[in-house]
Amino acid sequence: MGKPAGPPPANHRPPDAAPADGLSTVLAALCPQRNGPERRSAQRHPYPYLVRLTPVGDDCVTAVGESVVVVGKHLSEQGLGFYHPAPLPHRRMIALLETAGTRLALLIDVTWCRFLKQGWYESGGKFLPLIQVPPCAVDKANN
Repeated sequence: MGKPAGPPPANHRPPDAAPADGLSTVLAALCPQRNGPERRSAQRHPYPYLVRLTPVGDDCVTAVGESVVVVGKHLSEQGLGFYHPAPLPHRRMIALLETAGTRLALLIDVTWCRFLKQGWYESGGKFLPLIQVPPCAVDKANN
């Protein structure tokens, strides 16, 4: 006969066991509890979609550079947070949002940016009043 089974390895976890404590820490970091008052006046919503940003000139409508695709993080009625792999050379851009068949072009003023350890950047900005986006600006954003 074979040897009697010994205790399971230290890293073994039964299939119905709770996730590791490390996962709880990661999940808690995703939705941290605030001790003070919330600074933001508008509720943020997760926005895990691709967003095309097209830089615009001083008139806030004329495209002045190549579009870049970024990854959305949060969306509110006042602004957008997103991730991107390289520094953005422009501050004012038209953000083309596409979700569930709806397309919306909004003027955004990128107000902050920070470098992340993983080699990406996280940025955010406020939506600005948009008088009129000419069709050519939206067409350029689509390319």
